[in-house]
Amino acid sequence: MKTYFKKFNLRYRKFKLGLSPQQNLFYGFLTYVLVGFILLSLPWLQKTDTSLIDNLFIATSAVSTTGLVTVSVFDSYNFAGQFVVMSLFQVGGIGYLTFTTFMLLSTTRRITHWHKRLLNTEFTLPATIKIKDFLKSVVIFTIVMETIGAILFFIAFYSDGMPVGEAIWNAVFHSVSAFCTAGFSLFNSGFTEYVDDGFVNFIIAFLAIAGSLGFIVVTDLVMWIKDRTHKLSFTSKIIFIGFAFLLSTGFLFMYLFEPTITALSGSERLYAAFFQTMSAMTTVGFNTVDFGAYSLPIILVTIFLMYVGASPSGTAGGIKITTLTAVFSIMKSRLQGSKNITFLGRKIPFERLYIATSSFIFYTSLIFLFTLAMTFTDDFGLEKTLFEVSSALGTVGLSMGITGDLSIWGKSIIVLIMFIGRLGVLTFGLAIWSKSTIQDNVPILEDDIAV
Repeated sequence: MKTYFKKFNLRYRKFKLGLSPQQNLFYGFLTYVLVGFILLSLPWLQKTDTSLIDNLFIATSAVSTTGLVTVSVFDSYNFAGQFVVMSLFQVGGIGYLTFTTFMLLSTTRRITHWHKRLLNTEFTLPATIKIKDFLKSVVIFTIVMETIGAILFFIAFYSDGMPVGEAIWNAVFHSVSAFCTAGFSLFNSGFTEYVDDGFVNFIIAFLAIAGSLGFIVVTDLVMWIKDRTHKLSFTSKIIFIGFAFLLSTGFLFMYLFEPTITALSGSERLYAAFFQTMSAMTTVGFNTVDFGAYSLPIILVTIFLMYVGASPSGTAGGIKITTLTAVFSIMKSRLQGSKNITFLGRKIPFERLYIATSSFIFYTSLIFLFTLAMTFTDDFGLEKTLFEVSSALGTVGLSMGITGDLSIWGKSIIVLIMFIGRLGVLTFGLAIWSKSTIQDNVPILEDDIAV
């Protein structure tokens, strides 16, 4: 028996080493999805009989930190099942290799070249940041943020009359979900009952923005606040400027032109406009108003915000602010007749521009192709279908209320879209079609734009 397992282990190691980093990530996330699917399919983890396609959908949505659900997590799964769902989006949010490699460092204090290649593929890191320090900082940052979030959520839920035990579990679950921008909730109506609760709105926004911006950017900002002589990196400046511009623009559109929000008054209107914009941009996927009742112009604005997302080093999905910035810079330079592509007076390396344009074209093409495919399988109207596909590929989790009514084929397509969204469109493409890697061909230069 020992000989058999030894041979199996050797073959497995040889198989892993023969894969490109992108293919390793593909199989890694796929393994987590399958493990989650098997666990959620166990009868003793369910409150009610849940179909296999729904279990697969929930498992994929959790690992991809999307938050789209075809069944109620609270009504379908017991505490153990809910814990499995939370564990899946915790792993999906922080990264497939982060915890395993962190534990490896904790026990052996060594990290192999294979792990380094995979981690450089999963995270876009400047050359000045050491992987060991990065992993430890990410784990500590995650624990601290989720603990703070859980404490604040407990205060909010307990003050609202929720029993202690229930308040503790809801606080932990929603804190992890918000920081990982997973969008999963144990409330069937989401956070619509908290539309006028500034404290709950703040907690979610605080966790989601911190998670979506990512450890590198948040650390850069904290260092700048502590020491004004510290210079923000070029990437951080782009992300802050882009995030602030899109957030404020989206807020104004929501506040001024969305009837379901303009019907509110005072602080409720402010909270609702900000929260829905923040939710789409950070891809946290929580909502305090019904997106199914949105007007067409604001649906398009929301789709655009989900399409962009936030930081490449964070938990958010989308094409990322840096990619949009690079594409915009290319257009601006061509219109001005300039040979150099610049932003904020800094030249963007051509290698980064190639990656950005490839990601932009591939991502946009996938939205079109999957929307087209969904029009054959389900008949919900173009705006609802496009919204659902954009939400799934951006791992957002917002919906106009059609997820639970999708056909088996529709659910299967969304499962595939969510998986691609978490893996990343370029990583998915390279895992399927090529063994060469971006990281092998393009050096990570200090202060480059990360895309």
